[in-house]
Amino acid sequence: VQLQASGGGQVWPGGSLRLSCVVSGRTFNRYAVAWFRQAPGKEREFVAAITWTRRTAYVDSVKGRFTISRDSAENAAYLQMIALKPEDTAIYFCAFGRRSYDDFIRSTTGDYDSWGQGTLVTVSS
Repeated sequence: VQLQASGGGQVWPGGSLRLSCVVSGRTFNRYAVAWFRQAPGKEREFVAAITWTRRTAYVDSVKGRFTISRDSAENAAYLQMIALKPEDTAIYFCAFGRRSYDDFIRSTTGDYDSWGQGTLVTVSS
């Protein structure tokens, strides 16, 4: 499985970005997709996940600002981010679920067995 993440960049506080993750090599619509992020000097943390049935979950710090979605026709998942804050600055990674047809929201790195290369999001003035 290959995941290609894109869409990062530098924005002002309050700005918006849309991250994309294109997946190849596995039947996309049978698996969950998640976004994690890793800030400098910190551990990788869960941001959002969407199951194969489109159930979603978010870390509390991004609720109401980030939206995860998926498009089976494009074999892609997205993370729409608005009202960005400096504390959102991190490398964002997309990850592909380990289990097919799993409708349980999973938020640990061990639950995902394929990862994209990461895309840097910088929020600063």
